[in-house]
Amino acid sequence: MSPKSRLYTLVHAWKNKPFHELRDAQGTHVPNLAHEIQDAGSNANWSKRQTVSYEPIFNAAGNTMSAALFRPLLGASDSQVLRFSMEGLDAASYWHCCNRPIQILLPLSPGVLANPQRIDALCDLILNSRLPVGLVHIGLTTMPPDALRINCKEGLLRLRRIGVLLHLMNANPQSIQPQWLEEIKFDGIHFSIQELRSDDIAVANQQAQLLDALAMARELGAMLYANGITLIKDLENARLLPVDFCYGGLMMSPVSRHQILHISDSRIAKAIFAVKPHGSTNQNGDRQ
Repeated sequence: MSPKSRLYTLVHAWKNKPFHELRDAQGTHVPNLAHEIQDAGSNANWSKRQTVSYEPIFNAAGNTMSAALFRPLLGASDSQVLRFSMEGLDAASYWHCCNRPIQILLPLSPGVLANPQRIDALCDLILNSRLPVGLVHIGLTTMPPDALRINCKEGLLRLRRIGVLLHLMNANPQSIQPQWLEEIKFDGIHFSIQELRSDDIAVANQQAQLLDALAMARELGAMLYANGITLIKDLENARLLPVDFCYGGLMMSPVSRHQILHISDSRIAKAIFAVKPHGSTNQNGDRQ
């Protein structure tokens, strides 16, 4: 056999040799721990970003998405608030970097907003995010009790001074108080449209009080947000009021932060657009 033929045989045999993993003396696999830990961390971060945590908020017509409610903060404990707030701000930065300046609404409890240390940390997070003024919104989940009202007001006004827009969530006739609204000047008032579903005379008085309170809030410059839109009747009631923004299962269910980038119309707006003619067409089916 010539040297050239022998070399070819050796190389061919080496190439076809089955791969054997590196094992220690006991025959167990020796992993690359650094790579595995890094991969595990990357997978965990990727998985966290795919959670359906962001509920889109649309205009009353449903054809424009203006903001996203970060739902994990609704049930967050005191120790989780800053971490979740950071996650919401990170999502807003991600959208902004992708040329979608979508507003993020972070709902916080009165206890958090009345805590000076929490407000200090929250202000640092917002300022360090370097998001444009108007993209970060804070929602007060409920009216604070008397013991927290002064501190809560101070916390809200501190946030306003750094460019944060303020919302009152879960509004009712008791929480929409003229003095409180004039002092805070909320940018948005959120209420449940489901409270207007019933035609029962027994609840008509409560509905009238809610409508009067909402009218007063609008006169003071607040935008109206109707939540809990799950029926066509809810959407009809919202447009009769009228409200400025709507959100709920009928509009669109919560999605991940990446899916937010691809949303323009609500679910109901897409359905309406699908059944409406798209303008006059010629004999070839082309739009004129």
